[in-house]
Amino acid sequence: MNALLETHIDLPLFARGKVRDTYELSDDRLLMVATDRISAFDYVLPTGIPDRGRVLTQLSVFWFQRTAQLQENHLLQPGEDGRSMIVRRAQRIDFECVVRGYLAGSAWAEYRKQGTMAGEPLPPGLRQSEKLPEPIFTPATKAETGHDENITFGRMADQIGSELAESARDASLRLYLAAVEHAERSGLILADTKFEFGLIDGRLVLIDEALTPDSSRYWDAATYEVGSSPESFDKQFVRDWLAESGWDRESPPPELPDEIVEQTRRRYLTAYERLVGEPLLAPAAP
Repeated sequence: MNALLETHIDLPLFARGKVRDTYELSDDRLLMVATDRISAFDYVLPTGIPDRGRVLTQLSVFWFQRTAQLQENHLLQPGEDGRSMIVRRAQRIDFECVVRGYLAGSAWAEYRKQGTMAGEPLPPGLRQSEKLPEPIFTPATKAETGHDENITFGRMADQIGSELAESARDASLRLYLAAVEHAERSGLILADTKFEFGLIDGRLVLIDEALTPDSSRYWDAATYEVGSSPESFDKQFVRDWLAESGWDRESPPPELPDEIVEQTRRRYLTAYERLVGEPLLAPAAP
């Protein structure tokens, strides 16, 4: 199978991100196309993951439709190719809206070092991958290059205003809690996730993607154990391989071996099939 690494559509290019190529359809509509590119440690890797873009798009469509009554979103119509969406253009709020239900990733690293998460103190004695007493909203700056920076809610409120920050926080928690219930029924733990929001006519709208293996940390509930790094259905598998490969993270990243590509592809497909309850939709015939 071949991975789609770039697109060339006869439309004005609006933006080309690490994964998505976005084109202008009109003044208020965009075409978002998810490629099979994959990034890690702030680099786009030279090797793509077949079907990855279709998983990201179709799972986002699933969640946008499922949560539309909880939170307005930008989806207008999914594309017939399985990897594109027609969406409404929004004025993006330049913060990642992260919700964490478990102690993992950068939050675990911060807690081990200073007993805090996003600068706020947590109870002592928590272990890696442990469920938090309640989900915590931990915003981050949205960096065009380099790392996003975890910040306090107060800093976010100072920059965009308390009312908008509170609306984004409440929407994020509401969406996370609804997704956690569905994930549990699918045999998965939604450890954490991040959302992006924008404004359309002054209204808060969920944009970009929703609850995918790129924006979320999904664990296998059957093998989950506190104090360890659980089996995950996201790109952590690729990060782990890169960390063990000897790559210095300063030179261009290496090609991924075929077995890493296929195992990563299978994890994305497994996450989709468990959450949606059916196999990934095949692309439309040309």
